[in-house]
Amino acid sequence: MFDPSLCLIEFSSIAAGIQAADAMVKRAPIDVIQAGTVQPGKYLVLVGGLTADVEESLAAGREVGGEAILDIVYLPQVHPGVAEALRGNRSPEPADALGVLETTSVAAAIRGADAGLKGAEVRLVEVRLADGLGGKGVVLFSGMVADVEIAVALGVAALERPAQLLRQVIIPQLHKEMWDNLSQATRFRDRVAA
Repeated sequence: MFDPSLCLIEFSSIAAGIQAADAMVKRAPIDVIQAGTVQPGKYLVLVGGLTADVEESLAAGREVGGEAILDIVYLPQVHPGVAEALRGNRSPEPADALGVLETTSVAAAIRGADAGLKGAEVRLVEVRLADGLGGKGVVLFSGMVADVEIAVALGVAALERPAQLLRQVIIPQLHKEMWDNLSQATRFRDRVAA
């Protein structure tokens, strides 16, 4: 879907986001475009394809989006686990530890997830983006404690500004009932409606 490259632009304006998305698909042939609104009134544009085409598309998005751009992530060699998570796939099997990276933006969460997966032997339990989170991003890593610590540290280091990090936690030996909750869904509404 996003092989080998992807970029995401996060806009503060829905109108500017739609205009920029149009410019992005007109500038270069891209394999995938996903665009739409998220809370709280942001517009996201995610494109994937060949590296040169994604770079051209990103350049068009920057030109047209201008001051309405909140954050950008560009991954010329995105980790396959990130692409799977963006498709909605989850990997919630219990492990020795859980690492949580909570960011102020969707782009920052994707950037952190990619860095953590590339640098440590961990699984990506889930990447939650924007909706139901007030525009934030949450990345959940699982694995051995030392590996989860490395993944979270790399995810934090990949953030472009310290203010993008809301919180990072590593939980060794997460309780079985919490793993059960995480394996079903991380969204509370989904848990109580089941």
